[in-house]
Amino acid sequence: MAQSRSMESRVGRNKQRYSDNGERLVAGIVPTNKEKTFILLIQSTRRAEWVLPKGGWETDEECIEAAEREAWEEAGIVCKVDYDLGKITETRTAKQISKNAPKALYQFYEATVTEEKSVWPESHKRSRKWFSYPDALEALKPRPELVEAIKRSTVKR
Repeated sequence: MAQSRSMESRVGRNKQRYSDNGERLVAGIVPTNKEKTFILLIQSTRRAEWVLPKGGWETDEECIEAAEREAWEEAGIVCKVDYDLGKITETRTAKQISKNAPKALYQFYEATVTEEKSVWPESHKRSRKWFSYPDALEALKPRPELVEAIKRSTVKR
């Protein structure tokens, strides 16, 4: 991540990018350990569910920078991107989508975690935990787009 690591999370959506179809463009990371045997998940701030670090891709950054920034803000990790896992379409139904959270188009990257900091921008509201591949699949079951991201990763089954 080229810019300095701020202890403040970006807020608001005034710089948010959207696709031609109106989907919110979201960048995310599948964070792995060096041996590719574990995936780091974080607790969602809204519900007590596990998710991957991800968030809006903004107009003043490249997609890969947005993914690295989200990994830092939400999980307190510094990582090295290894692979582009491609785009994944949102799977929520129209009923599950609100005006505040329009349908998203995800761009995920697999990355090796090089550092885990003890304090990070969202450490007061999120916890993180390492999961094996099968346990991560189970934990992410409510979120099919996140399951798809880890299925595309090189993490050892």
